[in-house]
Amino acid sequence: MKKPRLDDIDLRIIDELQRNGRMTNVDLARRVGISAPPCLRRVRALEQAGFIAGYHANVDPALLGFGVTVFAMVGLHSQAEADLQAFEARVESWPEVRECHMLNGDIDFILKCVAPDLASFQDFLTQKLTPAPNVANVKTSLTIRLSKKLPGVPVERR
Repeated sequence: MKKPRLDDIDLRIIDELQRNGRMTNVDLARRVGISAPPCLRRVRALEQAGFIAGYHANVDPALLGFGVTVFAMVGLHSQAEADLQAFEARVESWPEVRECHMLNGDIDFILKCVAPDLASFQDFLTQKLTPAPNVANVKTSLTIRLSKKLPGVPVERR
């Protein structure tokens, strides 16, 4: 199915919703310069077409008890498609892993992991990740500070 072309209003809607997905339709319509009914129709069309995949709360991990963020670079013994899919399926079952990206190059996957503390992360690393089938090696980097975190993508308006 071919995705519809986006006009400037659609791009403004996406940009505004990336900044604040909780704003009312009336506020959104005002910000993008159209009335509320067509704004709502456009939002629904963008959702239906998959441009807007969902909405979520941006929470503070530390306030919820997750003071440690670690990036784990994982190398696999085999990169056969079935083995890659098996690893991705296993990662889905690990709540500590918040993001999983397959990479090109020396590292097969990079995982963004959270944990309450270093001991909890070490338990995850030694009891789940490292002994997982097909895992050849794991290198980890503990984050020190987060200086930029933006949701979505940069939207260029026409």
